[in-house]
Order: sequence, then C-alpha cells, then structure tokens
Amino acid sequence: MDLYRIIGAEMSPYSVKVRSYFRYKGIPHQWVLRNAASQPEYEKYARMPIIPLLVTPDGTGIQDSTPIIDAVEKLHPEPSIHSGDPVANFISALIEEFGDEWGNKWMFHYRWARDVDQRSSSGRIARMRSPNASEEAHAALAEQVRVRMVERVWFVGSNELTASQIETGFRDMLAMLESHLAIRPYLFGGRPAFGDFGMWGQFYELWTDPTAGALIEGSAPHVLAWIHRMLWPRAEGAFETWSTLAPTLMPILTNQIGGQFMPWTLANEKALAEKQEEFSVKLGDKVWIQKPQKYHARSLGMLRARYADVADKAALDSVLAAAGCLAGLRA
Repeated sequence: MDLYRIIGAEMSPYSVKVRSYFRYKGIPHQWVLRNAASQPEYEKYARMPIIPLLVTPDGTGIQDSTPIIDAVEKLHPEPSIHSGDPVANFISALIEEFGDEWGNKWMFHYRWARDVDQRSSSGRIARMRSPNASEEAHAALAEQVRVRMVERVWFVGSNELTASQIETGFRDMLAMLESHLAIRPYLFGGRPAFGDFGMWGQFYELWTDPTAGALIEGSAPHVLAWIHRMLWPRAEGAFETWSTLAPTLMPILTNQIGGQFMPWTLANEKALAEKQEEFSVKLGDKVWIQKPQKYHARSLGMLRARYADVADKAALDSVLAAAGCLAGLRA
C-alpha cells in the first residue's frame, strides 16, 4: 500500500499537528524524522526550508501544516474536522490560525527564554539530529543549537519589553482553556475540530518543556488531559453548537484573539506594507514591539478568504464584532 510520508520532528508544533490529524483520520502514513538520513527525500520535494513536508502517494510534496490539512481533508472528508454550525466552524478556523501564529509566541518564548529550557530543548534537538554522537560531540552540537536558537527569539517578538506580556498571556489562556475543557473533551465538543489541531501543536510542545510543562501540570488538569487525548484523537461525540460553546469560548475570543492577536496582526500587516524594520502596537495597556513577520501576512490572507466564503455572515458577524475581531477580517 502506498503511504503518505510526513517528514517532520517531534519538537516541531506544526509537524506533530499534522501527525495528530493523520492519526485521527486513520490515514495510513509514515512518520519520518527530518535528519541527515531523510535529507535527500526532503530536498527532492521541499520548496521552502520548513517542516513538516508531506509527500503524497502520487509523489507530490506539500508544505505548511494548514495547507496540508486543507488538501488532505478534501480527499478524506470523514470524519470531518469541520462543524456543521457556521459560527462554530469559522471560530474553529480562527482559533487554528491563532494557535499557529500567536500560540507559537508562547511556545518559542518559553522554550528559549530560560537556561533550564534552553538546555533541555537544545539537548533534545542535538540528539535528534545526531543520535549516535559521542557525549563530547553531543554537548558541542547542543551548545551550537542553543546559541543559534536563543538569538532567534526576536522572530516571534520575544524581548525584554514583551517577555512579561507573553507569559501573562499564556497563563491567562491556560486558565480560560482549563475552564472550557472542564466539560468537554475537545475545543468544539465531542470530537476534534480544525481549531484543536492548530492550538494543540503549540500546547503539546509547551508541555514537553520544563517551565511551561510545570505550569500546565500544576494548574490545568483538563488541559493536560486534552494534550494527551490529542496525541491519538478520536470521535467521542458530536460537535456542539455555538450557543453551548460560547460561555467559555467567548472569553478566549475577546481576551486573546480580539484583544491581542487581531491588533498585532493588523499592525504586522501595516508594517510589512510600509517596509518597516520594526513596529510597535498597543495591546491593552502594554506596548508590543517586534520585527515584522512576513509569512503571517499570507496566512492572514488565507483566513480572510475563509471568512469571505461564509455564505450567511449575520450571526457570525455579531460574534466577531463582540469579540473585537470583525474589522480585521473585513479589511
């Protein structure tokens, strides 16, 4: 039987996101570690230096976790990851984007901000890249990885000014997600939705690191159970309608997506259009500053296209307006 091949890494939130999706769908696949052994295949199919890379049975290479899932979902529509409730379905897509783009700031910051996390992560990456290295060679490679990655935290906006905002935002999100998951196994009810995969990839990686992992294990048992559940997700019930999801999901939309993510993404878009080297934006009562992220303007365009495709926007627009998200999607 011809199989899909997912070339990725355990420490890549986008790689494990795609793997979780394939497991849920029951699609035969091989999980291929991105290292020297898989490099020839990777170079053959990859157009961008990112993971995961999906190689399809007919020999097509697809990159970027969201387009991968979109493409495979068309070929394998059941069990669907899209709710039949139009409002809940778009909110799921919005959360998928939020997880990919804003959740990654939490993950990357916690992974590389403190010495204990740096050493844990760089050691694991070094062992993945060179599993048979001597202890001396392993230590040298781990240090090389640590120095390189710590220098890259600026890419997600982690710096002296924003560090406390990132950590406060993560703790707020953890508490809200704990409340939401206290009465359901997945974000949108009894089975995983599009939004689960995007959010979960970041939370899974956060859980594997010392500092964030301790926060999750020490204060959020329902989030922890969801993290474990999403490793091998399955349909345990039906999707809920927006009316039953709203009491605990609306605070996440308002506080995190409307209050943090949408102002940031619009400022990032403006900075790219104006070719700024750096931009700042007011998020609540704090100032956020970072270099623009080029890729995010593209993913924002994809999210706007999803919004444009919603046939009847009346109920959805009411929710998005209340959460502070509507103007950015109409831009």
